[in-house]
Amino acid sequence: MSSTISASAIRPVLAEVVRSGFVEGHHRGSLVVLAADGSVEFALGDPAAPVFPRSSNKPMQAAAVLRAGLDIAGERLALAAASHSGESFHLELAREMLTENGLTPGDLQTPPDLPLDPAEAEAYLAAGLVRDRVTMNCSGKHAAMLAACALNGWPLDSYLDPSHPLQRLVHDVVEEAADEQVAAVGTDGCGAPLMAISLTGLARAYRSFVLAPEGSAERRVADAMTAHPEYVAGTRRPDTWLMRAVPGTLSKMGAEAVQAVALPDGRALAFKVDDGATRALGPVLARCLERLGVDDPVLARLADAPLLGGGRTVGEIRAAF
Repeated sequence: MSSTISASAIRPVLAEVVRSGFVEGHHRGSLVVLAADGSVEFALGDPAAPVFPRSSNKPMQAAAVLRAGLDIAGERLALAAASHSGESFHLELAREMLTENGLTPGDLQTPPDLPLDPAEAEAYLAAGLVRDRVTMNCSGKHAAMLAACALNGWPLDSYLDPSHPLQRLVHDVVEEAADEQVAAVGTDGCGAPLMAISLTGLARAYRSFVLAPEGSAERRVADAMTAHPEYVAGTRRPDTWLMRAVPGTLSKMGAEAVQAVALPDGRALAFKVDDGATRALGPVLARCLERLGVDDPVLARLADAPLLGGGRTVGEIRAAF
């Protein structure tokens, strides 16, 4: 038997699963909370270890298309940083962004998919529609990337290659914002290159975006996302709830249970649940925000993660720190 203990085995419990008063499971992970001056106020697990932030990297990707010269703002810029729900206003704007830049849905290299939001997916299928590249939740990001490439005369067919000029620029923006080197490069679910950084670096990146000078690419992305959170996520999504309830707050989740948030004064947080259970995101996020001193009814909404039995609530997922 190996004497090696995996890092995940010794990471602390961030959330516990309680059914009928019995703790039946745990979700372990790492997190970091930064004070307004950027110092570490609270940490659990190993926030210095690299992770794939997944879609929590999208603000940096959106800043890269601005640095590449693409002039977008408002809802368009918010959608460029989105994991949208596939609601009609998301899909309409994604198509408009393509058309405005002389592109078509056929230029997208997103995998065909259904709307991310379950209710939207049901309605979509009921209407007789099939999986589509525009419907995939990253289509706004890809539309913006393609537009930046078209503007610069960069190849469109290889825009997802890590060596492409746009993706090299994304790499630079991620390292600059996180104030650390990218530890690894992988492939995200949408096919785009994915840069690994630490959770502490991710929190620093979000902090840098909300504190960036007005007019900078980073601040433009943060301002667009906080002003139009329904385009970043959707009408039934926690990121939208939080950014609506606490003005100026930048919030973006990522697949495999990653979350990053920055408050307008520079307080920030980032965490990852090791097993990728998104059901733990809300309770852990609410507890982190409490530690940052946020006092708003939205915290109860975020923390509400019921367990059902026989169609009724018999338990909950709750933060354990």
